[in-house]
Amino acid sequence: MIMRLFEDEIYWVQIKDGDDRARALYRRHYSCYEYKDGRQPKLFVGPGVKVVLIGKQNDALFVWRKFKSLGNEHGINCAVFRNESNLLSSDLILQAEIIIRKLYPKERLYTYVNSLKIKSTNPGCCFIKAGWKKCGITKKQKLIILEKNI
Repeated sequence: MIMRLFEDEIYWVQIKDGDDRARALYRRHYSCYEYKDGRQPKLFVGPGVKVVLIGKQNDALFVWRKFKSLGNEHGINCAVFRNESNLLSSDLILQAEIIIRKLYPKERLYTYVNSLKIKSTNPGCCFIKAGWKKCGITKKQKLIILEKNI
């Protein structure tokens, strides 16, 4: 059963990159990078400024990352979002936005969605329900780019 968050309910807890609970959720995300030699590094987010959020029940993961994009995207990137909770993904996204806006109030937010690696017939639907807009497709991998401006 899908449930809504109460407006005053705080769901996310900020943690450090490398947290075992977060890494476990990340390994179930479609973007998880598998090293050919079998390595499983402790850190999983990558370089740049990062804000790693985990749900209070350890059932959702949201990662914000500010870095120099190879595709010349600017702003704060949602690098990973995984929801295994019974809460609406769009609610979790909106709450994660509140957290990042405290640190970067005027920055554009963006994410990439690989429509070939997700089951949804409407890729990025949870972001779109949270007010994000499609703004392009990457050249090489044909990833959908979604953004949210102030």
